[in-house]
Amino acid sequence: MALVPQEQIDALKRKVDLLELVRSSNIDLQRHGQDWTAPCPFHEDQGLSLVLTPSTQVWSCSSCKAGGDVFQWVMRSDKVGFRRAYEILNERYGGHNGKPVVATQLESPVALDADGQSLLRQVVDYYHARLSENPTALQYLKERGIDHADAIERFRIGFSDRTLGFRLPVKKLQAGAEIRARLQQIGILRQTGHEQFNGCVVFPVFDGPGNVCEIYGRKINDNLRSGTQYRLYLDAGCRATDTRGVWNQCQDAACQETILCESIINALTFWCAGYRNVTASYGLDGFTDEHRVALERWGVRRVLIAYRRDESGDRAAEQLAAEALLPAGFECFRIQFPYGMDANEYARKITPATQSLDLAIRRAEWMGRGPNPVTLRAGKSRREEANRDTGEPHQGPDQMPDMEQFGTAETCDGTSRTPGHEGASLMNSGPLPPRDIDAEIHDGQVDMTLGNRRYRVRGLGKNMSYDQLKVNILVSKGDAVHVDTFDLYNARCRASFVKLAAAEVAVDAEVIKKDVGRVLLKLEELQDQQIADALTPRDRARKLSDRDHDAALELLKDPNLLQRITADFEACGVVGEETNRLAGYLAATSRKLDKPLAVLIQSSSSAGKTSLMDSVLRFMPPEEQVKYSAMTGQSLFYMGRTNLKHKILAISEEEGVEQAAYALKLLQSEGELRIASAGKNVDTGRLGTEDYHVEGPVMIFLTTTSDEPEFELANRCLVLAVNEDRDQTRAIHRQQRESQTLQGLLATRQSQRVAKLHQDAQRLLRPLEVINPYGEQLTFLDNKTRLRRDHLKYLTLIRSITLLHQYQRPIRTATCGDETIQYIEVTPQDIAVANGLAAEVLGRTLDELSPQARRLLILLHDVVSQKCRELAIDRSAYRFTRRDVREAIGWSDYQVRVHLHRLVQLEYVLPHRGSRGQQFVYELLYDGQGREGQPFLMGLIDPARLSPDGNLKSAAKVDNKYDAKLEGAGTSFGPLGEKDEAPTSIQSGPKEASLRPSNRLATPSTPATNGENQTQPG
Repeated sequence: MALVPQEQIDALKRKVDLLELVRSSNIDLQRHGQDWTAPCPFHEDQGLSLVLTPSTQVWSCSSCKAGGDVFQWVMRSDKVGFRRAYEILNERYGGHNGKPVVATQLESPVALDADGQSLLRQVVDYYHARLSENPTALQYLKERGIDHADAIERFRIGFSDRTLGFRLPVKKLQAGAEIRARLQQIGILRQTGHEQFNGCVVFPVFDGPGNVCEIYGRKINDNLRSGTQYRLYLDAGCRATDTRGVWNQCQDAACQETILCESIINALTFWCAGYRNVTASYGLDGFTDEHRVALERWGVRRVLIAYRRDESGDRAAEQLAAEALLPAGFECFRIQFPYGMDANEYARKITPATQSLDLAIRRAEWMGRGPNPVTLRAGKSRREEANRDTGEPHQGPDQMPDMEQFGTAETCDGTSRTPGHEGASLMNSGPLPPRDIDAEIHDGQVDMTLGNRRYRVRGLGKNMSYDQLKVNILVSKGDAVHVDTFDLYNARCRASFVKLAAAEVAVDAEVIKKDVGRVLLKLEELQDQQIADALTPRDRARKLSDRDHDAALELLKDPNLLQRITADFEACGVVGEETNRLAGYLAATSRKLDKPLAVLIQSSSSAGKTSLMDSVLRFMPPEEQVKYSAMTGQSLFYMGRTNLKHKILAISEEEGVEQAAYALKLLQSEGELRIASAGKNVDTGRLGTEDYHVEGPVMIFLTTTSDEPEFELANRCLVLAVNEDRDQTRAIHRQQRESQTLQGLLATRQSQRVAKLHQDAQRLLRPLEVINPYGEQLTFLDNKTRLRRDHLKYLTLIRSITLLHQYQRPIRTATCGDETIQYIEVTPQDIAVANGLAAEVLGRTLDELSPQARRLLILLHDVVSQKCRELAIDRSAYRFTRRDVREAIGWSDYQVRVHLHRLVQLEYVLPHRGSRGQQFVYELLYDGQGREGQPFLMGLIDPARLSPDGNLKSAAKVDNKYDAKLEGAGTSFGPLGEKDEAPTSIQSGPKEASLRPSNRLATPSTPATNGENQTQPG
């Protein structure tokens, strides 16, 4: 009984007199105190078991235990369900003040001898009549903004409340069985006997003569059980006509344009807003030949496709235009709603719908056939941009959709209007007509001067809906000032402001009144602009000039690309950190992959971790970066759906995201975030559950000063340690001094051009698929579970290198069903570069000490060894304090205290005494084992042994042509001699063994082969 409001049930129950209802069943009642008794009619009763209590309107039987209220009485006596009992009582008592009337057989809404089409029309009329009696269904239409009385009547909108079957003759009779069988044949009843559109608002589709061709039903409850279909149609084999028809046949014959939506509800949204020339397909893929024929019959020249704005909607709109409309000679436009919205949702959120839909139509994007229209805000037409891109003149007259041809109609608020308010026509749509006021806009404040009067307006930016214009207005003349905050659309508030302002500034009220009117028009223009800006998709790809495009392409095609990157970092003032900056650059490039890398830069305070991150980000396009100093725990969940997709999320300090660490881990591992949050519905005011979805993937860039960063977050990242040696500090000081000279100034100017070149090159990179044909031959260490993640980092590092060199790789193609996949392949050179980087970047993850703690341990070993030689004592007898360490190595007290504590925890250093105020002294247990060992290379295979056929080459026959090394800040990547050994061994030994990183890297070279199915990206 969920479809009958509880209020109606309670109201009917109050109207029915229980005693009168029982007496109408020919039962003699006897008074017994305040109750009444009688033999129970539901079993053989020789006594007075039935008891009725008029004060509570309930009855019960002490023998058969039956009981209830008036509804249960009818259900037991007439052997019907609750719904039928409600119908019976409503017929008897609903309009007669609780007095019973003679019960009559409910009239059937359909004729028993009607043919199929007549029967279908009678059912539609019955559903239409039931709609007006169901407040729940009417409320649903109101919430969707399509409760226009004229629309309900014209399109015969109805509601199926499951009462049709109750009004038919009982199915035990021949007439009842026959009419039910015929209703099943036309699709109104299912084989089970239930109504096809039960619980649905129904929208019939008529053809020209008025025959019902199709019925669309939409469930009004969105909390039904899983698997329930919310959108229903007549079964294909049950339609009374051979065609499905086209909704809204009453189009203006003189109109040359129409709006095409994917559903009737979206089309009704336009209709109720005054746009009468609108129709709907049957879903995104439901445009039929009938639609095309109807458009031709109506004389339509231009079709505005108003499909839902998402990936599937955009794809369907493009396919519809390319395959059906453009070949038929129609000119097509795409109405661009905000991403994720359809016409109905957009009109309900941006109110009033008449103006928001008007703006959406004005900004419709041209898709083909006709001219390329002028945008609302752009100074140049898209036709000019197309001419610049293609070098060919555009054909066709310069026209746009004429909104005045959509006709004049009555809107939902009962006012008459012509779509395209203020008489504007998209035929010559450009910027809205300029107001005759010059306005200065700065810091959210609008200043206007009219004669000797100055108006200052604040708060315009908060007005993102057309239904209000609440601002703070100050009017001044000389030293006289009046200020107030009010809604400019409120006539009473406006009149009060005019009266008080005229008195304060000593100006005639008529002058202030005209001023306020002109200010209002100007603010409306600015409001239109800011709403249009808010609805414009952000982060559009930046257009490169031919010169910038060629320069960026030349960089990407350079065989010595990695050398160029290293040299450009140095040209931009980055000192040292050769491996770190290259690893950071490759990780930032991986944002275009489906599983990007994440980077955590670790160092002591003021060591330069933020400068290193900024130097990498400087080479990345600003529109593909999102940078924050800190984030709250829930902030990531409420970002826009695609605000982070294939972008870099940079956070200055890892400590600033402690609350958001969980979200960051999910975003890195799963590539997306989802949260269900309770909130108030802006339309109904009721609490509901909102689903928030943030799409990835995203490349995460963090820095930290912590010696032990959050473990779960750190093991998802490449951990880069800043060089804190004294030589590095001297090099930084030298560079800082040089930056103050003329050469430094010139270098700064040059660095801006270098950074722009790399940004443009990054914009040219395409998110191609990367295939590793040598994947099965690669090796990796497997003695720890956390190496499962490190292995994925290693593979992603290889793919990032290949992706960066995509303009030096042939593009190959593969097919999967109807899909064509473009991809590039990894080369052994790419693997060699990744091996060199992995030795330092990933090899560090196996060390139980942080790079700073490891550095302190080596320095302590050198100092203690020297002191023991000077004093001629054994190492176990030598003791030192933190002060001795600070004086010997020049570190700060904070650095020594933090990292020495870590060495004590891991038993590299043993503390002595120090309790009850005594001074701490320490003994060094580490004796330098493994300090001169080979770099830890994590069991990576020699790239020279890789073979395209999958068979590894013999180690004895390897021509080690891929090996390379980096010898210093000013050295470029270059090939090694044949005598150099390939990095194939794994350094093993006790835990004190040094894990000093390798400096061996390799340089990819450009393959010279091109197959028939290979193309070069241009």
